[in-house]
Amino acid sequence: MKDQILLINDMAGYGKVALSAMLPVMTHAGLNLYSLPTALVSNTLDYGKFEILETTDYMRQTLKVWEELDFSFDAVCTGFIVSEEQGKLICGYLREQKKSGTWIFVDPIMGDEGNLYNGIDSRTIGYMRDLCSFADVIVPNLTEAAFLADLYQDKEIVTDGEAEELLQRLHCLGAKSVVITSVKTENGDFVFVYDDKTGDISKLPFDCVPVRFPGTGDIFSAILVSQVLNQVPLEKSVKRAMSAVRKLILLNQDTADKFKGIPIEKNLEVLNFETAED
Repeated sequence: MKDQILLINDMAGYGKVALSAMLPVMTHAGLNLYSLPTALVSNTLDYGKFEILETTDYMRQTLKVWEELDFSFDAVCTGFIVSEEQGKLICGYLREQKKSGTWIFVDPIMGDEGNLYNGIDSRTIGYMRDLCSFADVIVPNLTEAAFLADLYQDKEIVTDGEAEELLQRLHCLGAKSVVITSVKTENGDFVFVYDDKTGDISKLPFDCVPVRFPGTGDIFSAILVSQVLNQVPLEKSVKRAMSAVRKLILLNQDTADKFKGIPIEKNLEVLNFETAED
């Protein structure tokens, strides 16, 4: 099992998103975690008012210190990236890590529901493509997949064939395995998976719960990564992540302030997969 895991993502002071959501999930899975914050964020962005401190200089100096100390990681997981400069820094780091066989997971956070987030432009898409080229697994949603692949950006609903074309296009970018979440088709909502180890494409259905919490994508990624690193096959890992996130949303759907995200530490029993149904 891969033991030393580095998470590169932002840290929110208030709310369970990004590192705040991923650390408890992956610690519960028995992984040995380290973190490199891309930004310090005052609170989840859903509140409409927030402060962000970019940490690129800190990241650069930290990576330099780690190199001098000969620190190494078996796996690196990337999430929210603040700037083009930061993207180039992380790309360079992943390029070096890949040479030593480090396993790489990329969540190319850029947008959702057909729109890119504020501040995301063609430069962001470009360095996200570069990051994906190093990845063993990438997990874009449909919006992010469309912009990375430069296909179907104007479509909210795609056919099975179009979803599979997105998988293949992203695989051709260099990513080995590809998981596209939140895919809407005429026949319902699905997660599409291309598994590089088997060459298989899977179409996994889900029922969308009409409740929104920030951070559910981070929890999904954390569960997926934890399962894969514990030697669970990719499709089964995706199914477990889908099932767990749904259960977590249902358990917390009556929470008054949903902008805080899901209080994951109170619900860790949902992640006991050795006794749970897939």
